[in-house]
Amino acid sequence: MFRNLAILLIAGATLFTHPVVQAESNPEQKAVLVTGASSGLGRVMAEAMAAKGYFVYAGARKDADLAELNAIENIQGIRLDVNKQDQIDAAVKTIREGGRGLYGLVNNAGVVVVGSLIEIDEEDFDFQMNVNIYGVYRITKAFAPLIIESKGRISVIGSISGTLSDATWGPYSMTKFAMEAYADALADEMKQFDVRVSLIEPGAYRSNIGKSALERMEQKDQSPADSQFARQMKENISWLAHFENDAGDPTEVAEAVMKSLFDENPKPRYMIVPNKEQAYWTINRAIERMVEQNSDQKFTFERAELIEMLDAALAAQPKK
Repeated sequence: MFRNLAILLIAGATLFTHPVVQAESNPEQKAVLVTGASSGLGRVMAEAMAAKGYFVYAGARKDADLAELNAIENIQGIRLDVNKQDQIDAAVKTIREGGRGLYGLVNNAGVVVVGSLIEIDEEDFDFQMNVNIYGVYRITKAFAPLIIESKGRISVIGSISGTLSDATWGPYSMTKFAMEAYADALADEMKQFDVRVSLIEPGAYRSNIGKSALERMEQKDQSPADSQFARQMKENISWLAHFENDAGDPTEVAEAVMKSLFDENPKPRYMIVPNKEQAYWTINRAIERMVEQNSDQKFTFERAELIEMLDAALAAQPKK
């Protein structure tokens, strides 16, 4: 079931930033910050929200990307590397001084490192954790006061790899499993401020994250032939090389993000996948894990009790 798991793991976007150009403030226009908006999923999210009339602060790193973003109506490029606290602090200052407030935060910036957990070097491991976990922590902590002031929304871009994991994808999957816990705890904390938190769990959608992963491997002269997991590494690298052609339409993810930000009653989770196969693998693995937890332990629940729990959980879901 997991031999093609690679197609499920790349959900996120590239990082980073540009010089800020102030636009005329309209207090009635809801403002949203999207990290990692220079390309990929983040760029699609930013453009989709801007087209709907929302004002988007689009985080990017390179001057060329920021210039492109600033040329789009309702978008203001903002220099924002999630690894650099000085840029985060400057972005908070810019947005606060912009006079629009901040209604929505989309923690989208992310990277992927392909490598075995028993072989990956610490620099690569730190890079993966620093962006995908610490980056979300830093950004949310910094912008939480603005979101609380507006009683707004926070969307965290996770992945179905927060349920699935496989050989050589462990470091990336670890970060997305972490987002499952992070979003649950953050949602519980933010309830007292009337702030809603949603976790977006995409499957395989087109973004530049795969291209960035390959470029990093090339820069570091890393070869799958050097790994004890050469076959899996070669398969995953081959898939990354064709990722842009094989994955789903990222506008589906953007639509889920907008629902989480602007629907009256947003869901805590939005699993969004381009085909039924990816949905099956994800839900089936969640069920398998539940069965594994329940098996042969002191308080094992019988099948009828498990079905009763499932029925209760289904009944608790909001009606469409």
